[in-house]
Amino acid sequence: MALSHTEFEQAIAQVEADLAALKDRHAQVKAAEARITELKAEQENLQAEPETIQKQASLKTELNLIAAEIAKLELQLESQLLKWQEPFWQIVRFTGVGILLGWILKSFTV
Repeated sequence: MALSHTEFEQAIAQVEADLAALKDRHAQVKAAEARITELKAEQENLQAEPETIQKQASLKTELNLIAAEIAKLELQLESQLLKWQEPFWQIVRFTGVGILLGWILKSFTV
């Protein structure tokens, strides 16, 4: 049950594509985390301004927009973490099963 040369190349190509997708997702997570940090700092700066300035409608609107964007980014990060975990653990599981089956078949044929 050895893989043919073509099947092996296809498997390598699939693993490379999955790795590229994982790297892209990791870059998105890093960018979102940096943006969250930046937005929280901006939110703290706006909240630290004097009471009379905070009452202006534009600042309140900006604060609400920042809070909404932070919530959206945090939700996006959580959903992205869940997306890659399932395929990752399936790869780990099936690779382990494949190695185990290969070892068993090898021990019976020798």
